[in-house]
Amino acid sequence: MPSKITLNKAAREHFKKTDPILYKALEKVGKVEMDKPRSPKVYFEHLVRSIVFQQLSGKAANTIYSRFMALLPKGKVTPETILKLSDEEIRGAGISGQKMGYIRDLSQKVKDKEVDLNNLQNLSDEEVISELTKVKGIGRWTAEMFLMFTLTRPDIFSHGDLGLRNAIKMLYKLENPTQEQVELICAKWSPHRTYACRILWESLDNR
Repeated sequence: MPSKITLNKAAREHFKKTDPILYKALEKVGKVEMDKPRSPKVYFEHLVRSIVFQQLSGKAANTIYSRFMALLPKGKVTPETILKLSDEEIRGAGISGQKMGYIRDLSQKVKDKEVDLNNLQNLSDEEVISELTKVKGIGRWTAEMFLMFTLTRPDIFSHGDLGLRNAIKMLYKLENPTQEQVELICAKWSPHRTYACRILWESLDNR
């Protein structure tokens, strides 16, 4: 298991100073942690997993992903091992035809070096998003989750995340906030927006 980074004092003090509502949510949530940045060796697997998990509950997605892993020699998730699988094998694991196409497109583009995963840690946030969204089925939300959870970039917010939107509606008592309203709120959290997102997600579980 990767080691954790705990919300640092600077971030905590920043939220206390700039946003009393978020700080109150943090006090209720308690400790907030993130994984440390992952090795480039796992980038490809994380992206495959994110495609499988799109629009599925955690339990169903875990079952399908476990079946998919069982198809691969020694569970090695690489472009080469995936491209050797037949369509029937992939669908038999419970993966839809559309997601199979996304996984094949990712595998082919990485194999052909059209998408360079090994250099992602050296790119800016927007450059990472631009690189990853070359792949069919990887949109901005998936790329932002990759920035948060795999690269653990400290200042990411995802306007496309329903959980974050629901937490903001709840905490800030906004019925249907516009993106501009949300942007005004989350701009106050910079340069610690990723930690703020963790607080928001946790706040939904601590209602």
